[in-house]
Amino acid sequence: MLTTIPELISQVKKNITRITAEQAFPLIQQENSLLIDVREPNEVEQQAVVGAVNIPRGVLEMKMLNMYPDENKQIIIHCATSARASLAAEQLQRVGYKNVVVISCKLETICERFQ
Repeated sequence: MLTTIPELISQVKKNITRITAEQAFPLIQQENSLLIDVREPNEVEQQAVVGAVNIPRGVLEMKMLNMYPDENKQIIIHCATSARASLAAEQLQRVGYKNVVVISCKLETICERFQ
């Protein structure tokens, strides 16, 4: 039996840390923190979050290992709804990153907080 995307996201969310944009903001101020937007570049062109680095989910693990090899780096991930960010966080944890969290609110809320 195939797993639906909502079922998969529900399963993944059990294994990741989720925070609000309000909780994420002070973490971004820390020196070893990185805010990653895992949406596609054309989505980011339409509405971007100030201070976020765009690394699409499809290439995230490959780029992260080269660009940010510190397994203890604080990584904060967002997308438009937290679905792709949740899947991305799970993948980063699988490759060994230890401090990965997902902003669990909608993009508009994130943009408002990170202006």
